[in-house]
Parts: sequence; C-alpha cells; structure tokens
Amino acid sequence: MKIAFLGLGAMGSGMARCLIAAGHDVALFNRTRARADALEGDGARVCGTPREAANGARAVFAMVGDDAASRAVWCGRDGALAGDLAPGAFAIECSTLSHDRALELAGQAGERGLRYIDCPVTGLADAAVAGDLTLLVGADETDLAAARPLLAAIASRIIHFGPVGAGTAYKLMVNLMGSIQIAAAAEGLLIAEKAGLDMAQVADILETSMAASPQVVRNLRQMMAASHDRDIVFCARWRAKDTAYGVALAEKLGTSAGLGRAARRAFALVLDQGDGEMNESRVIDAMRAANI
Repeated sequence: MKIAFLGLGAMGSGMARCLIAAGHDVALFNRTRARADALEGDGARVCGTPREAANGARAVFAMVGDDAASRAVWCGRDGALAGDLAPGAFAIECSTLSHDRALELAGQAGERGLRYIDCPVTGLADAAVAGDLTLLVGADETDLAAARPLLAAIASRIIHFGPVGAGTAYKLMVNLMGSIQIAAAAEGLLIAEKAGLDMAQVADILETSMAASPQVVRNLRQMMAASHDRDIVFCARWRAKDTAYGVALAEKLGTSAGLGRAARRAFALVLDQGDGEMNESRVIDAMRAANI
C-alpha cells in the first residue's frame, strides 16, 4: 500500500521502519529532514512537504508532538489534507493530541472523504522499533476493520474504545494518572529527605511496595540517580503537554481534576526553569527548588 508517514521522532521512526519492512511504499516527511534521510536507505521516499508525501497515498500516518505540530502537518496549503489522496484513504493520527484537536481533525478528514482513525499509542521507543505498540483506537467499527491489516505492522495489540475521540480520551486519562503518580513519587521522596530517612533504603522498599507502578519505579530510579539529562525516556516538555491536555479534557467533562491540576503545576515548574528537554524525573528538582 502507498503510505505517507509524517513525523519521525523516536517513536515515528520506529513505526515507519515497521511499515517499510512490511513491504509498503512509504513516503516520509519530517520537519528536520535529516531524520527522514536516515530512513531513505531502507527504501522510503523523502518528501519536502506533507502534501507531497500524501499525494496518491491510501493511508497517511502522523506521529507528532502536539496540537500545533498536528495542524502543521495536516492543514494548510502544504498539509497532507491538501494532497491528492486516494478516494477513501485512511487518516491515522497516532499523536497524543488534545481531545478538541482530535475531534477537529476528524471533521477535517471527513470533509475530504477520508476514513479517520483516532489512534494514539502506548509503548516506548523500543516497542515502536519492534512493532510491539498498543494502539488505543477510537473509530467507526467498519473503518477499523479495514485498517487492521495495516495497523498490525506497528502493533501487537489494538484496543477499540468506541467512536472517534474515545481513543484519545483514554490516552489522556491514563497519561494524566501517570503524571499524578510521578509527581506524587517526587513529593514522597522530598518528604523522606526532610525526615532524614536513608534514601537508598526508601527507594529499595518503594520499588516493591503497594505504591509502586512501572511509572513510579522508572522515575524513582532516575530521581535517585539525578540522571535527568541522560537515558531520557520521556522528556518533561511532553509530560507537561500531556498533563495539560488531560486536565483540559477533565474540565471539559465537568470534573474537578484537582490532582491533575496539581501535577500540571508541578511539571510546568520544570518548563519554567528551562529544563523541558530533560527527563520527566526532573520534576523532583523543580519541586525541591520551589519548595512545594
């Protein structure tokens, strides 16, 4: 199948490689062209605009950072939606967007006669490379059934939550829970520090306690090692963005999101201190400096 893939960060590069390995004819666009050039040797074609990449495509994937980047690759004169797409082509948005943007993009794709798959992913970069992601899908059942063979190249699990927007709603909810857990772990360690506890012992016991989760354990280790500038799994900028989008959805739905708002404030501190490109575990230093 002729496919366009837009956005080649740590996740997108792995996903695009899986589609190429599955035998698809893949056209690439990335704002930083060097990332796309790195995949050209695998058989992909590098294009100068999203519109060029989308010309003739039967499916367009996007994996970008936020709402602004989504609008940049899909909309406008050079956006993918302006391309000469095949009739009934799929528009597959894998980015973690705000709920409002996901619904907006679905409407824009529908106006072009495209089949929209709301398809945020869960899994880290190594899972993307291995084609082992989990897809959190909101889509028409018939459209999803038609897209499944294509999606199988990038995922080992496809979960259908309901109509368009449902996949994004779940992704924002679960990421907001993760943000709260990470901020709570940072707060707990700061309390332990001030109480004069043996921090190595605290960390060791926490990892096997009822308060542990994969999010907590991974960030706990980096908080203890203060290794926020290396082995970056998920940077604070994206964590702050996901947290803000999750709170916005909660407020739109009429919930108070008190814990979410507290986590949003904590991760905003990291950005205020100019450390958004560091690992999300940097939140402990931001909270320590702000004495919160």
